[in-house]
Amino acid sequence: MLGTQFYNEAVRKTVIAFGTLFNNIELKKTVDGQVLETEKVPLAYGPKQKFLYRLQGNASDGRKVAITLPRIYFEMTGIDYDGARKTAATQKYKTVIDDNGNEVRTQYVPVPYNLSFEVGIIAKSQDDGLQILEQILPFFQPSLNVSIKFIPDMDEVRDVAFVLNSVNVDDDWEDDFTTRRSITYTLSFTAKSYIYGPYTKADVIRKARVIETIGDLNVNKRHVELSYTPKAKVDYNQDGQVDAADDQFVVSTDDFGFNEGMEFL
Repeated sequence: MLGTQFYNEAVRKTVIAFGTLFNNIELKKTVDGQVLETEKVPLAYGPKQKFLYRLQGNASDGRKVAITLPRIYFEMTGIDYDGARKTAATQKYKTVIDDNGNEVRTQYVPVPYNLSFEVGIIAKSQDDGLQILEQILPFFQPSLNVSIKFIPDMDEVRDVAFVLNSVNVDDDWEDDFTTRRSITYTLSFTAKSYIYGPYTKADVIRKARVIETIGDLNVNKRHVELSYTPKAKVDYNQDGQVDAADDQFVVSTDDFGFNEGMEFL
């Protein structure tokens, strides 16, 4: 069972969707209500320590130029199973491939997992930091739902709730005036996401057989076989009539009836 290779990129797609929420934030500098400068706030994936280290610029590792402020960083910090959103593990859902109507893909329901994220706003002044913070907080009350297409082959789209858990501020500038100041707002989030297993492919069922036993099992026993096949409602072969010759062209997405047969065994 384990060891069959598959990769649905469910966690990766959740990380990308989360980061996309913060990639269009702008900072405006105004004087007397007039906008003098507008800059897009850079966004990057990585831990907080990485950006604080690069903030000052370090000639020993070849980085002689410090990074610009303000900027936003984010990273995934954990992943935990969410039993509260668990559904029956035996449930399946199916998707019929529209281009031919002769292939069905089946997949078990996904497993709910919570992904933890940390977002940091690093600014050199309180006003810059608060301007960025106020462009984020109003959208989380305390969650924001985002639709993610997890399995394109299955047309599987689910809403993922990104929940804002807490906001902390850190301003530990206690050095001399030659040291570059930075103020960091740290936001903690939880993404209520899903992880999927592999899906299987199968042909559409075109005939159903039901065998019934009528009467006592030991006295006067007889068997009856009932069969059901799709019945066309359209002249697919364009011969001027709708008959049994059209039945073979019926696909699962068509409007069709059923041919019923009975045979005594």
